[in-house]
Amino acid sequence: MKKIVILTGAGISAESGLGTFRDADGLWAQHRIEDVATPEGFVRNPDLVHRFYNARRVQAAQAQPNAAHHALARLQAEWPGPVVIVTQNVDSLHEAGGARDVIHMHGTLSGALCWACGHRWTAPDAMRSGEPCPACRAPTGRPDVVWFGEMPYHMSEISDHLATADLFAAIGTSGQVYPAAAFVFEAAAAGAHTVELNLDASDVASDFDEVRQGPATRLVPDWVAQLLARRSDAQAGP
Repeated sequence: MKKIVILTGAGISAESGLGTFRDADGLWAQHRIEDVATPEGFVRNPDLVHRFYNARRVQAAQAQPNAAHHALARLQAEWPGPVVIVTQNVDSLHEAGGARDVIHMHGTLSGALCWACGHRWTAPDAMRSGEPCPACRAPTGRPDVVWFGEMPYHMSEISDHLATADLFAAIGTSGQVYPAAAFVFEAAAAGAHTVELNLDASDVASDFDEVRQGPATRLVPDWVAQLLARRSDAQAGP
């Protein structure tokens, strides 16, 4: 196998202390998605949305990459072909763990976006209602994250990678959020072997060639070690 494309979701960061949508406690449990993760929610109550993302920004800044993040960085460093990491996560734990050129399809907590002119800049620790854009000065700054109902970023680039993947892996994803939940179909249509690594089976687990269940900090390092060992065995020959 030459090219590996990996999709990661909230499950890979859960063991670093960042909660998922489905956690019974944590930030997401305190709010309705419609209120804090939609354009309509921001229009209705920008103060609430900014408070929510300010709290997430602080939480993410305190988190540390775990063994799963480090393992994917190792795979990028040691695999002879391309290893493309696409993440639904808005934290920067992949980069903190050593990964390169991570594609953030849902944006990042560290970014701010002007709703008026599209300018992007580094978000302050605490954004506020009426946050001014450094470029056009309009009071229309918002977190540079993709909300429900908005088009994810870099979709053309991601589709190109899926179409040329030899191996596709989904790690820590629920299989509930599209278009990411359909990536397995795109990769499989291109002939890739597909594998899911998850704490629990996702909604689309039956569509993968291979499913492994368990905590990401155990599954991902083991999977990476196996891939690299197979590569070494193949190079060694008979």
